[in-house]
Order: sequence, then structure tokens, then C-alpha cells
Amino acid sequence: MHGTKILEEADRLMTVCNSCRYCEGLCAVFPAMEMRRAFSDGDLNYLANLCHACGACYTDCQFSPPHEFNVNVPRTLAVARAESYAAYAWPRAFAGTFARNGLVISLVAALSVAAFIFGFAALHDRQVLFGTHTGPGAFYKLMPHNAMAALFGAAFLYAIGALAMGVRAFWRDIGEPIGMKTDARALLQAIRDAGELRYLDGGGVGCFNEDDRPTDHRRLYHHLTFYGFALCFASTCVATLYHYLLAREAPYPWWDLPVVLGTLGGIGLLIGPIGLLAERWKRDSILVDEARYGMDVAFIAMLFLTSLTGMALLILRETAAMGPLLALHLGVVFSLFVTMPYGKFVHGMYRFAALVRYAMERRAMAQGTAE
Repeated sequence: MHGTKILEEADRLMTVCNSCRYCEGLCAVFPAMEMRRAFSDGDLNYLANLCHACGACYTDCQFSPPHEFNVNVPRTLAVARAESYAAYAWPRAFAGTFARNGLVISLVAALSVAAFIFGFAALHDRQVLFGTHTGPGAFYKLMPHNAMAALFGAAFLYAIGALAMGVRAFWRDIGEPIGMKTDARALLQAIRDAGELRYLDGGGVGCFNEDDRPTDHRRLYHHLTFYGFALCFASTCVATLYHYLLAREAPYPWWDLPVVLGTLGGIGLLIGPIGLLAERWKRDSILVDEARYGMDVAFIAMLFLTSLTGMALLILRETAAMGPLLALHLGVVFSLFVTMPYGKFVHGMYRFAALVRYAMERRAMAQGTAE
């Protein structure tokens, strides 16, 4: 017996797939499945997060609908994957936050914080809010640096803590291979697989859409989104070092490293999310978990809005629009931080942990074969 109905269904499908093994060359899910004869809840959540939802196994399967076995691995694992986010969320009281209305919640949170900053600045000094400010420290005329650092530092630390607790619970549940501990080789292999999106290629042809014509577009847009986010994070880290180590205050000139990194990352976060949303609309509805559309879209939309408001602020920072744009940008960033542990962002964390586990299992299997 399993904890949920979807895990019961995933167990049934893995049993069927284990007797067939036609799809073992498509991705990591099926080789990992073949290492087992029975499946615990942790095993099934591990396999669900190892799945990259390319859809190739559904197209290749001889038992997919309308066959009586009704094998639909991508959709079943998509539902199980989404339920695993809630199962391992910390604190548990927030587990169901993004089940259906993630985008609405994110936008309300962003606008609420922006309105607070906007109102605070307007009441304190209306000229500051709508005035033109240039040179180092211009941003902090709207909101003092220490207040800004305290507010967003607290939100960021909370997000990191909640994510760490969720990944810890996930790792404990999926377990480690017997006799194996996480080592540098397994970790490096998982980093390489995640960085290349190795298993988002449908066995080499790409992801499948409603027209059954596979493309590699999802992989490209995932790369733009991921590396765009990484560059923006690097920009923030460099700016922090500038402020505290070199006593240089933002905003910085366009040619300086924080601005260059942020601009490149911002471009990636404009193109990538739009592409991901477009590709999602092209996907066959039978392959996806439509009930959690809001959760899927919310994180992508918040990344796009973070980039859009940030790029607008960069372009118009020496005009009277700087104050309102900064308030809006800070609101979106704050919302992104506090909602990260309860939305689609966690799939990257759990998937990386699953890839680490898979690399460890492959090493254990290879060593056993060699012996």
C-alpha cells in the first residue's frame, strides 16, 4: 500500500514497464527502475523527480492509451512529482500553497510589497519617489540600504532554509544505495547531467508535442532560463562584494561587472520564460498535469517579471520613473524569494538530488559488475 492514489498508479506502471523494458534507453528513469523489483513511496518519488517529462516513453509505448493497460508514464510521474513538492515542503502548513493559484498568489505578494514601498516613500517624501536621482546611492534614496538589506536578506535566508529542509526530507526518503556514500564523482556527474539537461532530449530526438513532432526547443529555453538566473544571482553577489568590501554603492555604470552580468542574465530571463510558456502550450494535454497549471506557470512568470522590471529599471534609472520602477522590482523580487520553496523552483533541487542518487546507483552497479 502507498500513501497516495497516484503513487499506487505509479507503482502499477513501473511494474508493467519493468516487464517490458522497451524504453530503457530513453532516459535515466527506466534504468533506475530496473534496479528495483518493488517500489516504496520514496522510490517512486525518486523516479518521478528523475523524469524530465520529454514524453518519448508515451509515444514509444505499445501499452499507452487506448490500450487496456493505460500506461501514461509522463503524466503519472508529473502528478507524483507535483505531490512530492507538497509532501516534503517545510513548514508543512504551507504545503498546499501553490496547488492551483500560484500565479495569483505571486502577483498579489509582489504588488503588496511594491505598494508598501511605494506608499512608504510617498508619505516620507513625495519628491524622493518621483524625483530624478543619479550617481552612487541613488537607489537608497527611496529605501535605506540597511532596511533593504534586512528585508530582502531575511526573505532570501528564509527561502534557502525552507528549500534546504525540503531537500533534506526528500533525500532521507529516497535513501542512499546500500554500501555507498555520496562522493565527488557522483556529485560531478550529477552537476554535468543537470548542467547539460542530458535527459531532456527524448533519447536524442527532443521533447514531444501535440503534433508528435519532437523538438529540442524546451531544452534551449531551459538553458536560457537557468543560466540567466545564475548570471543574475552572480550579479547580485558581485554587487554585494562591491558594497561591503570596496564601499562602492549602486547603481553602477553600464560597463561594470554587476551590470554586465545582470544584463546578460536579464536577457536570458526574458527569452527563456517566454519560450517555456510557448512550448508548454504546444504540449499534448495528455502528457502534462493540467490540474497544477497555476503552479507551473507562476514561477516562470515571476522570473520573467523580475527580469522585465529589472531591465526597465536599468534603462530608466536616470529618469523620474526610477522610484516607482524600483518599488515594483523590489516587490517582484521579494515575492520570488518567499514563494520559491512552494512552487516549481523546487523541482530543480529535487531533480538534482535524484540525479546524484542515480549517479551513485550507477557507480554501485558498475562496481558490483566488475567484482
